[in-house]
Amino acid sequence: MASNILVLGAGELGLAVLQALSRHPKRGHARIAVLMRQASLDSAAPDKKKLVQQLRALDVSFEAADVVQMSLQQLAAVFAKYDTVVSCNGMGLPPGTQTKLCEAALEAKVPRFFPWQFGMDYDAIGLGSSQDLFDEQLLVRAMLRGQNATDWLIVSTGLFMSFLFVPDFGVVDLAAKTVRALGSWDNRLTLTAPEDIGRVTAELVLDPQGLKNQCVFVAGDTLTYRQLADLLDERFGVKFRRELWDAEELAKQMHEEPSNGYVKYRDTFAQGRGVAWDQDKTVNVARGIKMKDVKAYLAAMDEKLE
Repeated sequence: MASNILVLGAGELGLAVLQALSRHPKRGHARIAVLMRQASLDSAAPDKKKLVQQLRALDVSFEAADVVQMSLQQLAAVFAKYDTVVSCNGMGLPPGTQTKLCEAALEAKVPRFFPWQFGMDYDAIGLGSSQDLFDEQLLVRAMLRGQNATDWLIVSTGLFMSFLFVPDFGVVDLAAKTVRALGSWDNRLTLTAPEDIGRVTAELVLDPQGLKNQCVFVAGDTLTYRQLADLLDERFGVKFRRELWDAEELAKQMHEEPSNGYVKYRDTFAQGRGVAWDQDKTVNVARGIKMKDVKAYLAAMDEKLE
């Protein structure tokens, strides 16, 4: 069992993982640390100070480092102090960061590594998708599969449920009472709430039950865009305007904004490959871990529509 755990990052996912690790009944005497930039640890900004206090209250210690600025060798020296490294650093980092983090974990011969792969089934999507970040994710997988010194586990979660409501992603626009389907109204997508990803990840870290060197799947919900639209109507008591962004519309968006990451995501989701899986193949169902579905997530939202 993990006794010395390092979590990279304390954003939405990192904090969820840290909270779940600290509260897990099998934590025992495991030491949990979080890697954050020194500037964040020293910041006088109220939100940063609150975060640091929150982490201290969880009995989490701090490792000051910058995954972008530090060299591979410097990162490896930090990682070498831990028996498990869980990477929750992903969104917004420069290209090449994920491969650097993986190389650092392998160079440090970390006994177990959870890469930042909390998302799609990149093997099913394949190389050359519209979202070029996914090619780097596949490179990380190839690096891990090409060695046997470090055990690894990839946790495929589908889309973060919270991401569904990011206005720039474009699928759900609460302010405009609009819901859009990517590719087809019958296309499916798998979604998992960040706090549930944290719970399952903590479970796999502290009670692996033999799982290693493989991809495992998690799902809070798997549904079609049509089902999503119906749930929005029901939750807010209004008829959402439905709009289809088909292949032609998304190709137009890609042409007009070729470097827009949200557009790349949309086009990849519209292909319908590697973005949805059935509940019965998930580790949460296998272990009887109850997860929040989209209906429950919507019920907990504070937004009020006029």
